Amino acid sequence: MKKGIHPDYREVVFQDISTDFSFLTRSTISTKEKITWTDGKEYPLVKVEVSSHSHPFYTGKQK
Repeated sequence: MKKGIHPDYREVVFQDISTDFSFLTRSTISTKEKITWTDGKEYPLVKVEVSSHSHPFYTGKQK
């Protein structure tokens, strides 16, 4: 890959705001917020409204 033309691929914490469920993964998304994870390191934070932890299809509450 050419250097300088791809976004920064880094570890990011996604947090479901409806259930307070969080998970750490890698992403190129940009954010201004940060959070301290369970390992004591600080990571960028992205808040989402729906994740697999709160979506009715994945929780078995779909009607």
